[in-house]
Amino acid sequence: MSKILVVEDEKSLRLLYKKDLEQDGHSVVTAATAGEGLKALETEAPDLVVLDIRMPGMDGLDCMGRILDRNPRIPVVLNTAYSSYKENFLSWAADAYVIKSSDTGELRAKVREVLGARQPAKSH
Repeated sequence: MSKILVVEDEKSLRLLYKKDLEQDGHSVVTAATAGEGLKALETEAPDLVVLDIRMPGMDGLDCMGRILDRNPRIPVVLNTAYSSYKENFLSWAADAYVIKSSDTGELRAKVREVLGARQPAKSH
C-alpha cells in the first residue's frame, strides 16, 4: 500500500480525494496548506504527493520546489483548476499534471501510473 500526501486548500476536494484514493487501496494523509504539507512530508514520509497549485500563502509550485529540494525522488502530481500553469516551466518538474474535476478518474489513473512507473519491475 502506498502512502499519498494530498495538499489541497478546498476542504470538500481534500475529503473527496482522500476517500477515492483510499478506495484504491492507498493510505492518505491530507494538508490544507503548503506549510502543513511540508510538515507532513517530514513526519509521514509519503510515496507520492498530490499538490494543488493555487493556495493561500505559499503556492504549490514553490511548495513543490521545497519538496524536491528535500527529496528529489518523491513523485509529485500537480492537481489544479488552471491549465495555464502547464506552460510554466516550474510545473515541468512534476511527474504529472491533472486538471481538477469532480470526477477523480483522471487523478486516480495518474496516481496509479506514476506509482507504477516508480516500482521496480517484477521478475517472473
